[in-house]
Amino acid sequence: MKRSKSIGLITMGISVIALTACDEPKVEALVFDDLQQCLADKDLTREQCESNYNAAKSQHAAVAPKYASQAACETDFGAEKCEQAPQRTESGGSVFMPLMMGYMMGSMMANRGGVAPQPLYRSADDSKTYRTADNKKIGTTTGRTQIAQSAARAPAMKTSTVSRGGFGASARSMGTAAG
Repeated sequence: MKRSKSIGLITMGISVIALTACDEPKVEALVFDDLQQCLADKDLTREQCESNYNAAKSQHAAVAPKYASQAACETDFGAEKCEQAPQRTESGGSVFMPLMMGYMMGSMMANRGGVAPQPLYRSADDSKTYRTADNKKIGTTTGRTQIAQSAARAPAMKTSTVSRGGFGASARSMGTAAG
């Protein structure tokens, strides 16, 4: 084998190892479409399901992406997948946010795993994948799943509205305040 080929193969092997080493650590989480799905899990108590669901539901209005119009919200989340938010704009206009499509909680088997209970959403361009309010992909699986550690953190409170489509692009540009 020529020296240049073997150096190329070694470099590729090192690159793969380096990329693998940089992967974000995973934690175990539980993802559910709704409270009923959680209650059907034999490993969880009613109190665990209800308290985590209620925590996610109570965060929903504060952390969901906000839009100045229903059309802008529906561009990112799909037709009839948005609702009017309880708050109003400074000028008294309506604010819209996506519907909560599921919720996530820490795994009781993994000592809660440091996973904050939180609402989950699905974007129009990837309707099978759950995302956090901070636009972190969770995956398509319900029940026990592995998620990136950064997705386990409590989402930031959203204090400004998004006026353009594209949940991925707009979520990064949204004004946030620590929540």
